[in-house]
Amino acid sequence: MNKPLSAHDALIYVMVMASAVDSTMNDREMERIGQLIGFLPVFRDFDDDKLIAVARDCASLLAGPEGLDVVLETVRDTLPAKLYDTAYALAVEVASADLSVKAEELRLLSLLRDRLGLDKLTCAAIERSAIARFRKG
Repeated sequence: MNKPLSAHDALIYVMVMASAVDSTMNDREMERIGQLIGFLPVFRDFDDDKLIAVARDCASLLAGPEGLDVVLETVRDTLPAKLYDTAYALAVEVASADLSVKAEELRLLSLLRDRLGLDKLTCAAIERSAIARFRKG
């Protein structure tokens, strides 16, 4: 990969990682990624036509040697610190989209939290918010 990543790309990498970490990128997770890109202000200037290419680039990195570490480092080095909690929130959203969070997804969230240096209280608040949003009636 020769071109530098944008913050949008790095946030999409986080969502793709969250979807792919359990070896299945299901329709509900992919739909959620599209919804998030469509309505969150952080993606306001993102060109939707780039989504497939960005997701494909991320998948290629993940498939390579030490792929998860490479993508986590890339995300950390690309994003401004003010978007670290946004990245974590996006990962939680995608992991929660199928209404169950698997062990692999929990491990990714832990790795992401540690790599971005997020405090546990912030992460707990983000996770609790997702629980409230995705609770069945």
